[in-house]
Amino acid sequence: MTMAKKAKILKKDKERELLIVNPDAAGIDISSTEYQVCVPEYRDKDFNRRFDSFTCDLHAIARWLKQCNIKTIAMEATGIYWIQIFLILQDYGFDVILVNAKHIKNIAGKKTDVVDASWIQILHSYGLLEASFQPDNYTRQLRNITRHRENLVRTAARAAQHMQKALEMMNVKVHKVISDILGKSGISIINAILSGERNASKLSLYADSRVKASREEIIKSLEANWSNDQLFILKQAYENYTFIKQQIDDCDKEIQTCLNSFPNNNKVSDEALIRSKKRKGRKNDLNFDGENLIYKAFGVNLTRVPGMSNLTVLKLLSELGSDFTNKFSDHKRFSSWANVVPNNKISGGRILKSFVPKKKNHVGNILRMAASTLRKSNSALGNYFRKIQSRQGYAQAVVATAHKLARIIYTLVSKQIEYNDYLVLDISKQALIKKLNYHKRSITKIESDILLYT
Repeated sequence: MTMAKKAKILKKDKERELLIVNPDAAGIDISSTEYQVCVPEYRDKDFNRRFDSFTCDLHAIARWLKQCNIKTIAMEATGIYWIQIFLILQDYGFDVILVNAKHIKNIAGKKTDVVDASWIQILHSYGLLEASFQPDNYTRQLRNITRHRENLVRTAARAAQHMQKALEMMNVKVHKVISDILGKSGISIINAILSGERNASKLSLYADSRVKASREEIIKSLEANWSNDQLFILKQAYENYTFIKQQIDDCDKEIQTCLNSFPNNNKVSDEALIRSKKRKGRKNDLNFDGENLIYKAFGVNLTRVPGMSNLTVLKLLSELGSDFTNKFSDHKRFSSWANVVPNNKISGGRILKSFVPKKKNHVGNILRMAASTLRKSNSALGNYFRKIQSRQGYAQAVVATAHKLARIIYTLVSKQIEYNDYLVLDISKQALIKKLNYHKRSITKIESDILLYT
């Protein structure tokens, strides 16, 4: 299967001509109920057709495009409606690219689906459309389950808030003496309350011996004004929480299955794994050895990077895939796509504006969350975070550190090397050398100015 070509300009003396580089190109305008498909005019009498959105219609689109000898297809990303037609066309052997709808500026005149499909086809035939990043099917399955697990974690957190509210409404202050009501002591006390126990002294016996609060404080926190309505709410919230936790465990099993079937292109062995030795999270962490399986996918252990936990690296794998470095020519393009670098508006040789665009990118959000955890880290990245924060503030430090994480991750995966702090220190050394050279030039200029007055 040939890949779609980019725009090419033919220079003839003083004239320039934009060439058609994708003659076998089609364009599809997508909506929730219909698809408008356009092919070159000479391929069919009815070259701009409307199709319904049922599965049989999607296969009809693919068969018609085969009849028209189409090889590459461009479509705009509209919600989730593009996914099935994208996958089906790929199964039929087409080279399909997904384009950001904001990047397709329609020609002047009346806007219709027919005109939009024709305009997409024309732009794609000249190679003027840039494909959006798309992972492989293995990664897409892992991404769907990982995002679903993240939604379940948020739902479990809401159920826990309902439990705490119900306890507070009955003046049960157990959260004042126990750091986490979802821990061993908290869950044991809630189970005892739901089983009918109301005596504060007996309830205090369910607290673990490692709780720092005294027995008297625990008893006081469990003296309550019991009410049937709040007990009913507590019961349902607890049942909801336990059910969701079971679903999260089922998700972990499915994620483990996906990782076991993930293409191991790096052919690494378990013995080569250098463990990160980081403390495992108490809540919401994976309940299997994710570090080993993710290491096999990437070929390097990204959990050794400061701020990168097992769950964080899993999210990156589910969004990027193990071969993402082949889809970005360098770390600059990867960082720009992840939206962790400013977009400079330049006119007349001057920078008019410099800001990070407000757009949704899951990888960028993951990197920002990882960067925010480095605020108190003793690593080189933690020092870098605090240095930027002292100069420009917390928000800018998060973005700058996320950018550095993107550069480090791209370098580690592309070169297949393990992380060490020298990667960050070398960059800092270069910055210091650059600063030193700048001050040397300033001193030289001042000395030359002094000579003018002597």
